[in-house]
Amino acid sequence: MKDPVKACADRASESAESKRPRHIAIIMDGNGRWAQARDLPRIEGHRRGVETVRMVSETATELNIDAITLYCLSSENWKRPKAELEFLMHLLEQYLIEERRTIMDQGLRLKVIGRRDRLPENVIKEMDKTLAMSATNPGTQLVLAIDYGGRDEITKVARELAREVAAGSLREEEINEERITSRLYTAGLPEVDLMIRTGGDMRVSNFLLWQLSYSELWITDTCWPEFTRENFLTAIDDFALRQRRFGGLNVNE
Repeated sequence: MKDPVKACADRASESAESKRPRHIAIIMDGNGRWAQARDLPRIEGHRRGVETVRMVSETATELNIDAITLYCLSSENWKRPKAELEFLMHLLEQYLIEERRTIMDQGLRLKVIGRRDRLPENVIKEMDKTLAMSATNPGTQLVLAIDYGGRDEITKVARELAREVAAGSLREEEINEERITSRLYTAGLPEVDLMIRTGGDMRVSNFLLWQLSYSELWITDTCWPEFTRENFLTAIDDFALRQRRFGGLNVNE
């Protein structure tokens, strides 16, 4: 019997490159629930989730996906218990240090989007070091959304444009979708083709609100720590079979 993971990979490989998502965004949900279901502390779910991040980045590299954006910490997550937040910051710092060899070996280019002013200095230091090391890598862009909120991002751009209009350096009629897109954190990245959410919740949770306008959604009840390579390939395979209309009609309709 053919290995299901290899079968799924074969199908993804056989799909035309034009049907493969160039940019995949992922809401990595369910770490805490996965841990609690096993009578483990929530932080163990976050620790286990790092292994899934590694698998996803490796698979994206193998498939020549242009970019993958992971929702690591939302602007609303600061409401969580202090102990959990401190562990998340420690885990992030540890990831930025320990995964450098993997990032370099895979040719990944690290990019971080979101606010920096609320992050600990030690995290920013390691982040900047890893960003600099990987800046010229030729492979998949690994985008970490840290202290990120979609509304906050759009508000920031609106304020920038309003200041320029007030200063006379920009005319109101020059504000269009392209100009707004060019000011977002994700400027220069391909449009998000596919958004994956683990953990089963049916919402976008303030993630890439502008960028997800025409993205295909793929949601699974599987929690992030147990999200497998087969799950990931199935989502990509499913994307290749979808008809994307972008508000229009297919030729046959």
